[in-house]
Amino acid sequence: MSTLLVVHHSPTRSVRALTDAVLAGAGDDALEGVAVREVLALEASATDVLAADGIVLGTSANFGYMSGALKHFFDSTFLEIGGSLDAGGAAGTSTSTGGESARRIPFGLYVHGRYDTEGAVRSVLAIAGALPWRQSADVLSVLGDVGERDEAAAYELGGTIAALTTA
Repeated sequence: MSTLLVVHHSPTRSVRALTDAVLAGAGDDALEGVAVREVLALEASATDVLAADGIVLGTSANFGYMSGALKHFFDSTFLEIGGSLDAGGAAGTSTSTGGESARRIPFGLYVHGRYDTEGAVRSVLAIAGALPWRQSADVLSVLGDVGERDEAAAYELGGTIAALTTA
């Protein structure tokens, strides 16, 4: 059985609605052989990530950046989960080669903001690019109120990444 890890910070009804839809899509009855684990960003560990076959990240956009909780997740796990740094100590491009360390798990991202999500998306993708992950779906970026179309897109995101964990 494969495992999809959903790591999120859902402090508002809007982000929580997207998270619930991602979880519902990942747990769709048509998907077999996938265990879905939901872990709050402040509680997620490197062990959680290393045991996963795919990951979906969810965050609010705060002051042009990802939530502090998701940033804490990256800060506390980055090197242990295979992150690479460039010579200056910044996130570099992941260059794992050979063996299990070269495994690039699929990941997806959803972000909710009131006015702007670009900075949050950019910051998450920059860090994820230095991890042994591969972006496997378009980023779901939602501004303002979450509607049925947004929830349907979140459902599809969860289902897509879950399906890719078995591939």
